[in-house]
Amino acid sequence: MEDKLKELKARLLEVHDLKAAAQLLTWDQNTYMPPGGAAARARQTALLQRLAHEKATDPAIGQLLDDLRPYEESLPYDSDDASLIRLARRDYEQAIKVPPEFVARFYAHQARTYQVWTQARPADDFEMVRPYLEQTLDLSRQLADFFPGYEHIADPLIALTDYGMTVADIRAVFSALREELVPLVREITARPPLDDSCLYRYFPAQPQLDFGLEVVQRFGYDLNRGRQDRSPHPFTTEFSVNDVRITVRVNEHDLGDALFSAFHESGHAMYEQGVAQEYEGTPLAGGASVGVHESQSRLWENLVGRSLPFWRYFYPRLQAAFPDALGSVPLDTFYQAINKVRPSLIRTDADEVTYNLHVMIRFDLELQMLEGTLAVRDLPDAWRARYESDLGIAPQDDRDGVLQDVHWYGEMIGGMFQGYTLGNIMGAQFFEAALQAHPEITAEMEKEGDFRTLLSWLRENIHRHGRKFTAQELVERVTGEPLSVAPYMRYLRRKYGELYGL
Repeated sequence: MEDKLKELKARLLEVHDLKAAAQLLTWDQNTYMPPGGAAARARQTALLQRLAHEKATDPAIGQLLDDLRPYEESLPYDSDDASLIRLARRDYEQAIKVPPEFVARFYAHQARTYQVWTQARPADDFEMVRPYLEQTLDLSRQLADFFPGYEHIADPLIALTDYGMTVADIRAVFSALREELVPLVREITARPPLDDSCLYRYFPAQPQLDFGLEVVQRFGYDLNRGRQDRSPHPFTTEFSVNDVRITVRVNEHDLGDALFSAFHESGHAMYEQGVAQEYEGTPLAGGASVGVHESQSRLWENLVGRSLPFWRYFYPRLQAAFPDALGSVPLDTFYQAINKVRPSLIRTDADEVTYNLHVMIRFDLELQMLEGTLAVRDLPDAWRARYESDLGIAPQDDRDGVLQDVHWYGEMIGGMFQGYTLGNIMGAQFFEAALQAHPEITAEMEKEGDFRTLLSWLRENIHRHGRKFTAQELVERVTGEPLSVAPYMRYLRRKYGELYGL
């Protein structure tokens, strides 16, 4: 069995490396590639992804998995070998249902669509990208149909990103959260608004980048195994456990854009860097789900990066970086500014309390598109109507409306957005457990700007396991409870109750 396991790992490593090469091309397209390279890049990416898919679906892998089943069943469920075989089988059984030529076609289309989106959004021209989005919808439906027997057409797509969850599961979670969130939003917005004008002064780009990078290194992001670049939409890319890169978006008249995107993406990156080294190049490497991945990014962005203890240590350093803009602004004013609650148009800029309403809007709209009850041509109007009904505001253009998120234009429709809200919920549940285990975390952050205890807890309980456990298994192992909105709502009520005097 040892030889068969070794052969399985070798074959899976080839798949991993081909996908990593394709991801490197995508990273380059999103950062440094000249626009004229788009057509060739789509072709190159499609080729690599097709080759990776062909290797991933080689019948020899299926035979190895069959041969290794008795060995897997002889081991404890959470052993590394059993987990590797189990995950390899899940990946293989998903992959063999999708033809290689479809994979190539979809990835080529995604690359082309992304490039058009980078032009369409600044031009506020939805019609430019609409035909591409219609094809994305068609391809997303085709992808779902490779997995017959679903209850909802989005279920197979969600299984690719948040394995173990279905539309019914997510609707139940969202319903429970919405029931508590909407009254809280009403309570807060009935209060006098906080002043956030200090965030919209002039902040030169390079000092923003330098400060963000300094902070995320203090968090624990290892630049020997990573780097920071700029892109139209912030993202994290993992080529290996030892090469995990982040990008940020910079606005010289909005301090929060680069700052909090750096915090957010470093959370993703530290998760990937924290996976056990021996999992490198195997199905065990990577995050347990999109939701768990978002739990790490939202934890560092919000529960740490928007907290008062964090800024008691770092605010004097931020003032030193921007003396003209912030030198005379008190800490309390800055803290209130970065936590101001107000209905807004842009998801990535949204406050913690209203953020999940943005996610729910997108989730509902993509379900309607997949179901066939909403045509892509009607999406901008549907978007505006939902923002008006849910948040009381509506975008005046598509740039800040339906064009704002890259996900539908660079990936697929379905299975993408729910992870953000699941991540908020899991992140609060994980952070509460970390503080129960180590109450000193807050004091270390405030007095010394020291995050080693928190990062070590996350490494031990979450990061090192990679994909070994499903999201639901991981939440129960780490917190002793199933997924629950209660810790998240406790956190929001406590923090924003103090800020708004509720």
